[in-house]
Amino acid sequence: MDDAFVQDPYAAYTRARRDGPVLFWQDYGMLAAFDAVTVQALLRDRRLGRAPPEGPRVYPERMADWALTEAHSMLELEPPHHTRLRGLVLRAFTSRRIAALRPDIEAITAELLANLPDEPFDLIPAFCTQLPVRIIARLLGVPEDMWPELLRWSNTMVAMYQANRSREIEDAANQASRDFTAFLRGYIDQRRNDPRDDLITNLIAAEEDGEKLSTDELIGTCILLLNAGHEATVHSLGNAVKCLLENETDTALLGPAHIAATVEELLRFDPPLHMFTRFAYEDIVLGDVTLKKGDEIALMLGAAGRDPALFENPDRFDPKRPAKPHAAFGGGLHFCVGAPLARLELQIALPALFAHMPGMKLVEASRYADAYHFHKLDRLRITK
Repeated sequence: MDDAFVQDPYAAYTRARRDGPVLFWQDYGMLAAFDAVTVQALLRDRRLGRAPPEGPRVYPERMADWALTEAHSMLELEPPHHTRLRGLVLRAFTSRRIAALRPDIEAITAELLANLPDEPFDLIPAFCTQLPVRIIARLLGVPEDMWPELLRWSNTMVAMYQANRSREIEDAANQASRDFTAFLRGYIDQRRNDPRDDLITNLIAAEEDGEKLSTDELIGTCILLLNAGHEATVHSLGNAVKCLLENETDTALLGPAHIAATVEELLRFDPPLHMFTRFAYEDIVLGDVTLKKGDEIALMLGAAGRDPALFENPDRFDPKRPAKPHAAFGGGLHFCVGAPLARLELQIALPALFAHMPGMKLVEASRYADAYHFHKLDRLRITK
């Protein structure tokens, strides 16, 4: 939580790779892997998983509503439960459905750009936040005009994953879980009787080997898709605009021929999520260190993207660098199901934003928020 680390964790990652690359992180009480080879290997290693080997995480009674949503979240499950749930979700969350969202993304982007103020303003709430949350609302099929409430519930719940988590944050997250669950339970009941062409209806209809999602599984999945589906994209958009402006990036690199590669470099260079943890299901030797069965390890996604063993001059933003896989979306069984949507949103929103404001400049030096292990901006004040 040291401010110097929050503002630039990459310097610490460089030291950690030099001294490790697997070290015990005292603040978190667990081992942490900082190099790309180890991070990528452990993301795919079936000897590790998200679910604690001793059973589900135990929360105090005051966190019962939060615990219920976690119990049915793909993020916290392993096979066979995870396999069944993810398979059913992917039957509804198809590439064709994602591609069909292009006109919606373009329309919301254009609407938001048309309504930007003329005076200096904060781009995060005015643009970066609204686009992904409204798209997820359309995708799920919940009322789009609910986006401020959906955003409030989501932000409150996601704060549980921050290093600065407190009793106040926990209580607020539990209340948000209760409110979000109550809304979705009623809304899912409506969709059972009045099916539409939306993701919730498709999730209700999805079936595999005679099994369908239970209402609790539907609720947990919708909450995960909304929370994960907009949270990371908000931060990715903000980080991307900051990076492009500070590096005075040639806008030609936002053109149709280059935008996909530019987005991948942006995600590698300054990703929105810097840490993802796994539990070991057996002893695993990592060089000079042994990860013991039952122990948790932090896989440093943000550090892996700056590993000089994989990326030449990794601290330099270079949209023209040859494409290589990065870890911004995780990997293995828990690779982000929303990665295609996030990429599409970035590939549409960034060129449109810079075309709308070709003279865009930063009004002040941007600062990252005390929200680690998320890496996001407090604000992004710009002028046209």
